[in-house]
Amino acid sequence: MTHPAPTPLTSGKPAEPLQGSIAVPGDKSISHRALMFGALAVGETRITGLLTGEDVLRTAAAMRALGAVVAHDPDGTWRVAGRGIGGLTEPDDVLDMGNSGTAARLLCGILASHPLFAVMTGDASLRRRPMRRVIDPLTATGGRFSAREGGRLPLAIQGVQDAMPLDYRVPVPSAQVKSAVLLAGLNAPGVTRVEEPEATRDHSENMLRHFGASVRVETTGAGRIIHLHGQPELKAADVVVPGDPSSAAFPLVAALLVPGSRVTITGVGLNPLRTGLLQCLDEMGAGIVIRNRRIEGGEPVGDIDVAGVDLRAADIPPDRAPSMIDEYPILAVAAACATGTSRLRGLKELRVKESDRLEATAAMLTANGVRIEIEADDLIIHGNGAVPAGGGTVATHMDHRIAMSALVLGMAASQPVSADDGAFIDTSFPGFVALMNGIGARIA
Repeated sequence: MTHPAPTPLTSGKPAEPLQGSIAVPGDKSISHRALMFGALAVGETRITGLLTGEDVLRTAAAMRALGAVVAHDPDGTWRVAGRGIGGLTEPDDVLDMGNSGTAARLLCGILASHPLFAVMTGDASLRRRPMRRVIDPLTATGGRFSAREGGRLPLAIQGVQDAMPLDYRVPVPSAQVKSAVLLAGLNAPGVTRVEEPEATRDHSENMLRHFGASVRVETTGAGRIIHLHGQPELKAADVVVPGDPSSAAFPLVAALLVPGSRVTITGVGLNPLRTGLLQCLDEMGAGIVIRNRRIEGGEPVGDIDVAGVDLRAADIPPDRAPSMIDEYPILAVAAACATGTSRLRGLKELRVKESDRLEATAAMLTANGVRIEIEADDLIIHGNGAVPAGGGTVATHMDHRIAMSALVLGMAASQPVSADDGAFIDTSFPGFVALMNGIGARIA
């Protein structure tokens, strides 16, 4: 697949504090799942607030290719006429998942337990990322997988007619692996059981219940055990997608770092398994206020008020990683502008994201005069409580979150910060530059 031409972006100190009320795009994790569960349900599901970034559009195209009818209305509503559990049809062509590891791994679960043949690929970044973590447990359904060395895409999948239910303990906390196993279990008789050592985001469990599946979660001393009764009849259910907390993180931290700023971010998802960043920033003295808490589509939602403030360093424990794995690059920017030395612990999982996100985050800070060390899987950041020097160009490695984090760093640094390529930002946050400039940023 071809990539858009690189789009270098530069961000400098705003002339005035950031001000305004904004809404960020819909939650990416929930958007993927809404399309997939809609395609597996009987009847027509209506989805509002769906993220229309490239990653989610790839999922929509894949569900169409598998026989669901997916339509986008002029008012922004999406409609999915599903095929029912076990009713998907063989695709005519290769399924191209672009840059989305979530879409690729979850789709492996669906395809393993449908009696059809499919081939999946993605862009250069996704083709480097490990798929063995889902291939290994899903092989126990009876499905067959053929991949490149290391279990990498392109991947050929021969699903099975009579899938076996799975009983699997996830070795490393991963919502994607857990969800892939649950999705495979949907089309298997009996009970599929997934044990996770610590709680990861539970959007799949919430949405399975929303569509009518029987899901029971048991908390033990060793973690959580999810029990799913296979072959339910999922019934179409409308979904309101909340604002993505991972996207909200960028304007939120920007407002904290630009003195005098006052910004409200409306309708943000506040699932407790996704709010690790808010907990970290609270420990750093952010004083964030959440108003108008409510439940939408089985997910907690609220409005976030944030103001410019002097942050202090924090020691972030490794057990927080599952609730904020995508937010570490922007947390690192906050730590670089805080007083004292912060330690972000247990970041092993960052090494297998869109880039080696741990190394990319460290390089972003180093290029802009921030002193850091990496010890094993910990990132140590020496914030001097003043202002990072800036002036560097950040290699984004086709990683949207590194690009956005670099641009937020530029708003706080003495000299502007450049990202070598911002073209990939639209995969998760379409309209990022316009939204940020609309509240007073200077991104060009």
